[in-house]
Amino acid sequence: MTHLRGKKGIRALLGRPSMKYSVGTLLFAGLLLGVLFWGGFNTALEATNTEAFCISCHEMRDNVYPEYKETIHYSNRTGVRATCPDCHVPKDWTYKMIRKVQASKELWGKLIGTIDTREKFEAKRLELARNEWRRMKASDSRECRNCHSLESMNGEQQKQRARKQHAMAIEDNMTCIDCHKGIAHHKPQGMTDADEE
Repeated sequence: MTHLRGKKGIRALLGRPSMKYSVGTLLFAGLLLGVLFWGGFNTALEATNTEAFCISCHEMRDNVYPEYKETIHYSNRTGVRATCPDCHVPKDWTYKMIRKVQASKELWGKLIGTIDTREKFEAKRLELARNEWRRMKASDSRECRNCHSLESMNGEQQKQRARKQHAMAIEDNMTCIDCHKGIAHHKPQGMTDADEE
């Protein structure tokens, strides 16, 4: 009975007006705390969306980052660089939050040392790549399309093979990752014909 009264007491306390502070003061304090929380949350979120954050883990810095530095996404004639989050983190807030929640599994892997050596990384590389390819396929290569679109490509400036492949991709409703696996990182050993399709 005392336990029941305790719950009612807390509920009553939270529900009744304050005798010490005005409603305006309470609203202002709540608004201020909300702004501070949101600002801190957004700052932390943006800090995790940088290339520097991604390569702060030696697993990324020592394994896939050197491969990325060899690609056109890192260095090209136009000087436009796609960084890790450009390809791996959605821009839209809802999809970004979903991806950040999914990334918590990667943090667990970091804590227990799932890929903390080159050998462990290579042993899991095909599985990691397949997971990323599956994610990109499911989103219709959303992150690729932030910068590229088949509709806006100038086919006349492409080589004949690329022009033909892109026309087929439009016709067959394909997505970027169907053909461009390995565009920013080396392809993993052990890929099957199904991986290449």
